[in-house]
Amino acid sequence: MDLHAVRTVVAVADAGRFGDAADDLGITQQAVSKRIAGLERELGVRLFDRTPRGAAPTVDGRAFLPHARDLLRAADRAAASVLPGRRALRVDVLGHRIGPGVLVRGFHRAHPDVELDVLTLPGGAAAIEAVRAGTVDATFRAVFAQLPEGVVATRVLNERHQLLVGPGHPLAGAEAVTPAALRGFRIWIPGIAPGTEWGAYYAALAAAFDLSIDGLGPNLGSDVLLETLAESPTLATLTGEHVRLQWPPVFDLRRIPLVDPCPVYPHSLVRRADNAHPGLAALVRHLGEEPPLGADLWEPHNSRLEEGER
Repeated sequence: MDLHAVRTVVAVADAGRFGDAADDLGITQQAVSKRIAGLERELGVRLFDRTPRGAAPTVDGRAFLPHARDLLRAADRAAASVLPGRRALRVDVLGHRIGPGVLVRGFHRAHPDVELDVLTLPGGAAAIEAVRAGTVDATFRAVFAQLPEGVVATRVLNERHQLLVGPGHPLAGAEAVTPAALRGFRIWIPGIAPGTEWGAYYAALAAAFDLSIDGLGPNLGSDVLLETLAESPTLATLTGEHVRLQWPPVFDLRRIPLVDPCPVYPHSLVRRADNAHPGLAALVRHLGEEPPLGADLWEPHNSRLEEGER
């Protein structure tokens, strides 16, 4: 059904005259008559009687009007759901308990007026494609390859890694640990999946420092990982500094900083350059300038693409 014609019917009913409805809609009276006549032909009924005092809805017109108003309200809601500034800002994060989740929570506290729709898409490639297609406004991801045309990335967080071990691990008493000191120990990170950006990151980390990092076995969640670490004298894992983990005191796990250098996970905000959503502009301003990479930090060599290449 032609929504322009439906809107015209409502305008005529409200104004009481074809000419007044034309003024309200910003079209000619001839266009109003044409729209009404076309809809009447489609429905097979007459919607208005012309009288000396104007236009009066017929019995069929009065029956049609409440449904016409419902149609227009539905159309307006549909349009509002996708118009920048009137719909929620759709943001994808790799996980709610890691660095980007902290950034999004900080933005929400600073800008409670910006409605957020926070998603967790399955992988970097899917998230970046969603940004390119416009189904999400932005994603927080590590970027190791050239982005599609029109999509840009800005580094927003270098999340430092920490070692997590049980009380029986040989490194449990250390105040800090270098990556070189991890050689020979098994580092278990369940959930590493081939083809993901985090899989590429840990592969580069393992190669750079000759480490044994794997994701063998099922990923049964953080509770199982923490329990396994507590019971093992040899197993270790890596976690980001912003990752929130809780465990029973009996586990006595040790969270140890990595130093000389400290590996960092390179989180970037990926977005379309032409996205005009005001909430996205506010998010970019909130995140501020790109954080520097100090000499005491390490990242994969291909994670520092120039923004023009991204």
